[in-house]
Amino acid sequence: MKNKSLICLLCLFMTALSGFAQFINKVTSYNADHLTNLQIGYSKTTSIVFPYPIKSMDKGSADVLMQKAKGVENILLLKAGKQNFTQTNITVVTADSRLYVFVLNYNDECPDLSINAENADATSRDLLFSLENENQKIIEKCASLALSKKKKISGLKKSKHQIKVEVNGIFIHQDVLYLRVVFENKSKINYDIDQLRFFIRDQKKSKRTASQEIELQPLYTTSSSAVIPYKSEIIKVYALEKFTIPESKYLTLQMIEKNGGRHLEADINNNLTDKVFQIAEFNIDTF
Repeated sequence: MKNKSLICLLCLFMTALSGFAQFINKVTSYNADHLTNLQIGYSKTTSIVFPYPIKSMDKGSADVLMQKAKGVENILLLKAGKQNFTQTNITVVTADSRLYVFVLNYNDECPDLSINAENADATSRDLLFSLENENQKIIEKCASLALSKKKKISGLKKSKHQIKVEVNGIFIHQDVLYLRVVFENKSKINYDIDQLRFFIRDQKKSKRTASQEIELQPLYTTSSSAVIPYKSEIIKVYALEKFTIPESKYLTLQMIEKNGGRHLEADINNNLTDKVFQIAEFNIDTF
């Protein structure tokens, strides 16, 4: 009788152990399926393109080299800093309040050279995001509104080499200005933008005094495209921290062509405030 009871207990124990093992396998399988594995190399760079600007990033090992692409907020560049490094990971938080986790493995062939993060698993559950991220969402929504509205201004344009740059809309919401810029390429050659910069400059340059120049960094741009195709027109909105232009200064929009000489500068004088539209008038909450 005791032997039968012992056998029954052993059977129950083995059944429970088998069930627990299956549970562990399911958990392991679940976690593996929801991690994005990347293979990076020592002599090649892997690019990860995110749908929104990168706000925070962290790597699990110093054996991995990581940085944002120059002049771009949504592209992350990865490279092995050491050959045959031990498996590690990186975490990235983007402006749309999404957390991405990538497991990194070394592969000298480096098959993963360009990755679209939209195809990767991401989560926003159980995360507390700062007010800065909420502000980023508002800026993006206002920029989209400024892009779609029909209200226009005139007179702020520059044409040269069959390339035209025109600011045909200036909008404001809270402490952010939104400049809607139209780029037109009438030539038969694509225009590749190397740099697009905003400066507040002195109107008159004295030989005895140094000319002062303040560069304004855009907070957001509706498109990261750096090409104006031939015989075409594209429109972008640039979000800038609120500013005013003193009487002795003006705002310059400077565009420099990559590997070319078709450079343009469009100037906006201090009557900027007379041309501004309030985005609040467009009922941002229902957009």
